[in-house]
Parts: sequence; C-alpha cells; structure tokens
Amino acid sequence: MIYLDSAATTLQKPPAVLRSVLYHGQRAANPGRGGYAQALYASELVYRCRTLAAGLFDAADEGHVVMTHNATHGLNIAIRSLVKPGGTVVISGYEHNAVTRTLAAIPEVTVHVASGPLFAPQALLAAFERQLPGADAAICTQVSNVFGYILPVGEIAALCRRYRVPLVVDAAQSAGVLPVETEGWGAAYVAMPGHKGLYGPQGTGLLICGKDASPQPVLYGGTGSESRNQAMPDFLPDRLEAGTLNVCGIAGLNEGLRFVREKGAAAIGAHEGRLTRLLARLLREKCGEGVTVFAGEGQSGVLSFRPDGRDCEDFAAALADRGFAVRAGLHCAPLAHRSAGTLETGTVRVSFSAFNREEEVRAFADAVRGALKK
Repeated sequence: MIYLDSAATTLQKPPAVLRSVLYHGQRAANPGRGGYAQALYASELVYRCRTLAAGLFDAADEGHVVMTHNATHGLNIAIRSLVKPGGTVVISGYEHNAVTRTLAAIPEVTVHVASGPLFAPQALLAAFERQLPGADAAICTQVSNVFGYILPVGEIAALCRRYRVPLVVDAAQSAGVLPVETEGWGAAYVAMPGHKGLYGPQGTGLLICGKDASPQPVLYGGTGSESRNQAMPDFLPDRLEAGTLNVCGIAGLNEGLRFVREKGAAAIGAHEGRLTRLLARLLREKCGEGVTVFAGEGQSGVLSFRPDGRDCEDFAAALADRGFAVRAGLHCAPLAHRSAGTLETGTVRVSFSAFNREEEVRAFADAVRGALKK
C-alpha cells in the first residue's frame, strides 16, 4: 500500500518515534506526582518537549506550551476561552468541524464567514477586513485540510492586531511544513496535532498560548500542584493539563519534533509542494477532462480532485484496491467544500509527507487513469 493520507495522520514515522514510545513506557512514571527518579525523569522528558516546541513555534516560553490530546482539544480550549454565549466571531470559509461544531455548541453565537475563492488570498483578506470590527475573536486555519490552500495568516494576524481582535490559528495542516509564529503574529492561541506534520503518535497535540492569553479549562482535576485549592491553578501549563499526561506519546512527539527541526520545516514543505505540483500536472496530462483538479498558487502538500461523473468515495475505494490509500468525501470540513463549490460531490484528497517519493506520485497518476477506464 502506498500511503497518501498524511493530512489525516502521518502513518510513516521516523524510527526514533516508536523507539522512544516503547522505551519510555517502561521508564517514565507520572510527571509532577513524585520525587523519586522515574517521576522526575518523566517531568524532565515533558519539559524537554515543551522547550523544543516553544522554539519551533515561537512561544513566549515553554510554560505557554500546553500538552493536549489533539488539535481539536486545543481548539476547544481556545474557542471556549474567547467566545462566550451571545458573542461574535469571524472565521475563514475553510474551517474544519473542530472549529464550526465547537462554535455551534455555544449558545447564540453570531458567526461571520470571511470567504473567498480558492487560492485567492486577497479576496479572503478583504472579507476579513470587512467583518473584523467589533468581533470578539477571529479563527483561521493556516492551511485548508481539503485543498492545501495556504491562507494568508500573517496578514490576517496584522488585521486582527489593528482591530484588537484576538486570533486563534488552526495549524493542523501547517505545523511542521510552514513557519508558525505565535508571538510574531500576536496570536492568542495556536493549536496543532502531534500526529500529522510533527510525526508524533496519535493522541498527542500542542496548544501554544500567547503571552497575554487567559485560557479557561475544559477539563478539571488533579495537576500535581496547588492540591489544597479546589479551583484549577491560575498559571500555565497546569491550568489546562488536568489528569495524567500521555508521557509515552509525548516522548514520541519529542522525537517527531526533533525530526522536523533537523530536516527543517521549510525543506519538508518544499518537498511536499513539489510532489503536489507534479501530481496536479500528471493528472491533467494523463486524465484530461476525466478529472477536475483543484490546484493553484500558494498550495501545500495536499491536493484534491474530483473524478467527473463518478462518486468520490467509490473512486477512492477503487484506488485502494489498486494499492493507494487516499481519503474521499467532505473531510470533516463541509464549510471548505461550500466555499469551493464541491459540497454536493466532495473530493478525493491526496496528501503527502516527508517520506513520499516522486515515483509514488507517478504510479498514483497512472492508477487514477486506469480507474477512470473502469
């Protein structure tokens, strides 16, 4: 099986990730819960991961790096900290259900969608500028999980600073392949999973809190600190980390972060971008009018296409029979499909990682051509 679904999770991990998970499963106890060697060792391990992440993602300091279960967990914290019942929020037209469902669960929230065509950042910026004044928060994905469209987060952040609107960035598809500049953007929060472009295990994630953030917990419980107090601690990261951390997962995430640092996010992103451009060209050359390819300037390692006259999910199943793992449908992002005009059909999505190769792209394009003939 040739794996082309890294936007869901990177299946191929650096070998050090798995080794670290297994090694620390037998050596790391509960961090912050004891003064004996194994507990202190676990605390040091978590601290090293925070410190590495703080450097990679421009955090104010390692204490502003919160360990989460995934990006959705972090987005829930960020959104519920900023958006109250009856509030107003501006989001891009390419947000994931991790954003839109969280907002829908808050009573009487007014959501303004700053939308624009695919690969048209100036139109998106204009839409944000029209709708930001008076908003309580803005939320923007850095990269569309459906189309690989790189949104102009830096410019949107500048608008948010001008209008004094706190910004939440969903870096689920960008962390590890694009610069993430929490303090440079002045973002209130940046959420990311550990298991995608950071090559960590599933069940890991990071929430980078801006230096002026005032986050509210969504989970309550023991933290190993201020145990007499029945309120959650008022300092980070303890305020947001109730219960035992996934220390084995964090150990693996630490190795994934080391991999990204050593390879360089820019180099990984450039590699994925080259594969995306190659696939777009090959699909158009080999398949002609049989597919609609959604590609343009400012695109990451994610590419969607639609086999004309065919059901996308059936077509993805046919590709699986030919040995290729891709995802089809709405990709938990109906708003993105509505913005792009693909809500009724969905798309077939291909997404790359540092481990994919050009020959896999060529083989996939041939497989698409073959499947179209069936």
